[in-house]
Amino acid sequence: MKKRRTSLKDLAEQLGVSIATVSRALRGSHEVGEEMRQKVKKLAKQLNYRPNPFAQSLRQEAPRIIGVIVPNLVTHYYAAVLDGIESYAIENDYNVISANTHESYEMEKRAVDNYISLHVSGIIACLAQDTIDYTHFEELADMGIPLVFFARTCLSDRFSHVVADGDVAAYEATKHLIDTGSRRIAFIGGPNHLDMVRRRKHGYLEALREYKIPIDRTLVACGKIDFDVARNATINMLKRDDRPDSILAFNDIVTYAAFDAIKSLNLRIPQDVSIIGFTDGDSAAFVTPRLSAIMDQAHEQGRKVCELLIRAIDGDTKIYHEVVPMILKIRESSKKI
Repeated sequence: MKKRRTSLKDLAEQLGVSIATVSRALRGSHEVGEEMRQKVKKLAKQLNYRPNPFAQSLRQEAPRIIGVIVPNLVTHYYAAVLDGIESYAIENDYNVISANTHESYEMEKRAVDNYISLHVSGIIACLAQDTIDYTHFEELADMGIPLVFFARTCLSDRFSHVVADGDVAAYEATKHLIDTGSRRIAFIGGPNHLDMVRRRKHGYLEALREYKIPIDRTLVACGKIDFDVARNATINMLKRDDRPDSILAFNDIVTYAAFDAIKSLNLRIPQDVSIIGFTDGDSAAFVTPRLSAIMDQAHEQGRKVCELLIRAIDGDTKIYHEVVPMILKIRESSKKI
């Protein structure tokens, strides 16, 4: 039986460090301490590690491959962003490969390590909701691998990013709910450490403040981005005597969870509870009643983030912070008057 060749990943796993650290150690980089360099070299010798000359030549010739990391590829938003990335990449003679982290920090780190091993030209990423440690991304900067974030971002002083104007959109949606008679408006969100959540919640709170509506913290539920978690949070709110009369939902998963929760309690939409959701899918127009939606221009976001990455690959060192406006589409689910 043929024995598998030892890879950088094998060395990294045995030593409990990243692939980037192993790679730098083998090159004798001063960024890795002498003790770690010796450990890596010793293990490489023991396991008969040999550099892959084909991979090295690819790296030298800068293969035109872009790696994309998304939290949940099955949602319409991320699929549409990826479509935009691919369309711009193809126009510029790049190929695209993608990794789905399933909202897992560990899978996100693995995707980064895999892309380093594949010697991609650059990486486009959206944070998993579990991610609060950004070391694996900082290592990319140290290695000179271009990286651009979209939607959920971090390290804005080091990396370009493309986001939507979620704060403005949330403000406008909340204002619409107030203008149509709502006074107890709930916000069903995601983890507070995500900048996307903070932006959208900020817009919601600003509208309440402007209209001098008291902020009730019991009407704000920011937990895990998960259908069952969001549905249960919504049901708990709606079962109260002082239940909300409308809901602003953070994304498509949360939106349909809240929509289902309202229906499960036999409450009428919008007569008993209005709802507006951040969702980019066509399905919003086909549920009953038709759903008012805040729509990302996801395809445009994808094209823009790919444009910024290719600029970085070509040597542009400027940090860009691009904002793509969202579109509020009012339908029956929020038309009380």
